[in-house]
Amino acid sequence: MTKFAGFRRAAALAVLVAGSMAAPLQAQEISEEHLAAAREAIASINATDRYDNILPGLAEGLKAQFIQASPNFQEQISATVDQQALELAPRRADLEREAATIYAKAFTLDELKAISSFYATEAGKKLLTNGPLVSRELAKAAEIWANGISRDLNNQSTAALRDIIDAVPAATPPAAEGGASAAAEGAAEQPQLQLQLPPQ
Repeated sequence: MTKFAGFRRAAALAVLVAGSMAAPLQAQEISEEHLAAAREAIASINATDRYDNILPGLAEGLKAQFIQASPNFQEQISATVDQQALELAPRRADLEREAATIYAKAFTLDELKAISSFYATEAGKKLLTNGPLVSRELAKAAEIWANGISRDLNNQSTAALRDIIDAVPAATPPAAEGGASAAAEGAAEQPQLQLQLPPQ
């Protein structure tokens, strides 16, 4: 039992050592030039701007929580949480480093330079500015188009199926009891369409 426990500790230590060695090797795969190009590309497309309000939002939520629990200390709570948030603000750079690494892994150095170059042009800047508005307008256009396609598909399919169903001859009433039985047998042999189409 002791030998087995010692083996497990040794195996765990080997895994930790291997992991600590692998991390620097993986980090070395991305050059500083590549990371710098990634940072420039990120800045050119405002990729991380949407995360600027995370820390202020967390601070406001925490203040509301503390004030609700201790309303007599509202001023002290606000000042304390704001101070702590300011001390944590430099950690925003950690997110920028992670973002640069992600972009550097996803794009080559030349691709990142091309992205930065394009978004530095007037066309690139306009795309960033007008992109959200254009996307909303496109979404509206797609919805209108889909509604029209749905309507026309329904109407055209209904009309075509009505022509098919109307072409099937209606059953004639039997002339006599014997005829009724023959008609019933014939009806049993021929499948009947059970389509229910919406009214025109």
